[in-house]
Amino acid sequence: MELNGKKIAILAANGFEQAELEVPRDRLKKVGATVDIISLAAGEIKGWDKKDWGQPVKVDKTLDEVSADDYDAIVLPGGQINPDLLRVEPKALKFIKDIFDAKKVVAAVCHAPWLLIEAGIAKDRKMTSFKSIKTDVVNAGAKWEDSQVVVDQGVITSRNPGDLEAFSAKIIEEVKEGRHTKRSAA
Repeated sequence: MELNGKKIAILAANGFEQAELEVPRDRLKKVGATVDIISLAAGEIKGWDKKDWGQPVKVDKTLDEVSADDYDAIVLPGGQINPDLLRVEPKALKFIKDIFDAKKVVAAVCHAPWLLIEAGIAKDRKMTSFKSIKTDVVNAGAKWEDSQVVVDQGVITSRNPGDLEAFSAKIIEEVKEGRHTKRSAA
């Protein structure tokens, strides 16, 4: 198994895009990674599935129970609601920034690059996102491109659910590579 012994955090709140949590989670588990769903509170979080509420997902740990030292990477699913709820939570932003500062893999899809902007990670980085937040990404100082997956020194971004297979494959590849020691600070 390619990622045996690796631990991945998926940080999400209510309103995460269903596929953007489930596809990476399932692909990472399939190659041997331990995956924890991290959220603001214990219990369950409810997904958004295209045009209506989706299925709940069990929260494994709350932000109060984790640290960047526990994980090799973080995955940030999109949807409109989820990253908007998380980007106003200092603990969520600190967790993301701590993983970034430890030179570990940070992966965000769809609207989740909002979290990279709020955490101060976007400036001077090559990124992509859902097209409706392109201006936000550009205004944060990132170099936006319309590609399935964009990687900049272990920071992985993707556009939408149609990119999830490529996004998941890139997460696996980057976690296998390990820390990105040459990554510049945000």
